[in-house]
Amino acid sequence: MPLGEEIRGHLPYLRRYARALTGSQQHGDNFVHTTLEVIVAEPNEFSAGHGTRIDLYRNFHRIWESAYIDDGEGSDDGEDPLVRAANRRLAQITPLGRQILLLTALEGFSVGEAAIITGTDDELVESLLNDAVADLDRESRTSVLIIEDEPLIAMELEQIVRALGHKVAGVATTHEDAVAAFETTDAGLVLADIQLADGSSGIDAVQDILAIAPVPAIFITAFPERLLTGGRVEPTFLISKPFRENTVRAAISQSLLFTPQLAA
Repeated sequence: MPLGEEIRGHLPYLRRYARALTGSQQHGDNFVHTTLEVIVAEPNEFSAGHGTRIDLYRNFHRIWESAYIDDGEGSDDGEDPLVRAANRRLAQITPLGRQILLLTALEGFSVGEAAIITGTDDELVESLLNDAVADLDRESRTSVLIIEDEPLIAMELEQIVRALGHKVAGVATTHEDAVAAFETTDAGLVLADIQLADGSSGIDAVQDILAIAPVPAIFITAFPERLLTGGRVEPTFLISKPFRENTVRAAISQSLLFTPQLAA
C-alpha cells in the first residue's frame, strides 16, 4: 500500500491530538498540514520501523518540538487574554508532559510507544506522566453541563465528573433543554454528545451556548473521524465512544487550559 494511503487513515486522530494540544482547530490542523508537507518533501525520513501510526505521531512531534520555543522572556503586551491565560497554565506542566498525557490518555498509546514518539525513554515518560497527573489533581474545579440523551452514558459521565472534583451543573437531553439549562446554571464547561435522540444536534446546542458565554466544550461521538476532516469548522476537543475515565479527565483538563476563567 502506498505511504499516502497508509497515513490517510490515521490523520483524523492526529488532528484530534493536535487540536487538543494547541487548544485550537486552526492551529492544530496547521501543525498536521506542516507535518504532511515535511513528509512529502522527505519521504525517506518518515519511517523508523515502528509502524505507520507511531511514525506519523513521531514526525508530528519533531515539528511541534521545533516550533514550541519558550525562552521565558516574552511580554504579555498586546497578547490575547485567552492565550496569556493558557500560557500561564502551561508553565505549570511542561509541553512534553502534556504531550505524554494526551498521547496515553486520549490517543491510547502505551508508555513505550509514547517514549518512541517523543524520542525519550520509558522511565522519563513514566516520570513526566506522574508529574502531569499530579498537576491535574491541583487544578481549578468547575461546573460541567452534560448534554447526553442516553441515561446510562449520562450517569457514567456524571460519576466521572464528580470523581474528578468538578460539579455537575445539570444534564440535558435536547438542544432546547441544553441552552435553557446553561442559562440557569453556572456551568464553566460543556460535555456534549453529537447526536441527540430527538434529532437535534449537540453541536448546534453548543454553538448557541457559546453565543451566551465563551465556555470550553468537549464533544463525544462514536464516529470521531466524521468530525476530524480538517475541511470545515469542527470541534477542538473530541473524545470517542466508548470512553475511559482517563480520556475524559485529560480532555477536561486540557480544555480548561484555554478558558477565560484562568486569566486571573
